[in-house]
Amino acid sequence: MKAMAIIPARAGSVGVPQKNFRELLGKMVINYTIEAALQAELVDRIVVTTDYLEMRSVCRGFGIDMVERPADLADGVSRMDDTLRHCCEAIEAKDGYRPDVVVMLYANVPVRAEGIIDKAIHKLLDTGCDSVQTVETVGRHHPYWMQKLDGDKMSKFIDNQVDRRQDLPDVYALNGGLGVVRYDCLFAAAGNSDPHAFWGQDKRAIVQQEHETVDIDASYDFFLAEAILREKRGEVLS
Repeated sequence: MKAMAIIPARAGSVGVPQKNFRELLGKMVINYTIEAALQAELVDRIVVTTDYLEMRSVCRGFGIDMVERPADLADGVSRMDDTLRHCCEAIEAKDGYRPDVVVMLYANVPVRAEGIIDKAIHKLLDTGCDSVQTVETVGRHHPYWMQKLDGDKMSKFIDNQVDRRQDLPDVYALNGGLGVVRYDCLFAAAGNSDPHAFWGQDKRAIVQQEHETVDIDASYDFFLAEAILREKRGEVLS
């Protein structure tokens, strides 16, 4: 079994400019993802796909590959599955290497649970499923407590009589920690109008606790990530 980790890292970002390459506790945000991939025992190849060409020397320093991401795959509307396929094709054209499993690791995630990459690959192999992604339980933003507005007139988004949090049905949200998919599923979805089709039919989840994964989508996420990383180091925050 060959598993390749692909780290998509666009230079542009609407919410936080250059978020993948900003410094967090002395190193770039993307470096945390690279290090997590290097620690995974079941990953035998790591590739950064990016339009930020300054990453080439960084990747060389880590001993991993970099694929130059074309402009049409690096804008705000490009699809992730197209980017993953382009990366796979570039590596195969270069070295003749084709993985059985593709591990997608977002570059803007400096906090991941230890061993989660190997755990997800094992789940894929043990269950025979098409893909595995990490999720976490939805709390106060549960859809039963969401509202819709007609002007300023409010009504429930989903009609229900639940009043207590403990009575809410379990609902889970993708947290961006990782996605593991079979190569054949990824490429079978080429040309499909559904941008999520590449995950296949049999999709499995690993349920995580809140903040086991932290992705940088807004400036305040840097503060949360820093606090968690410092706590993992055993530092006492005052």
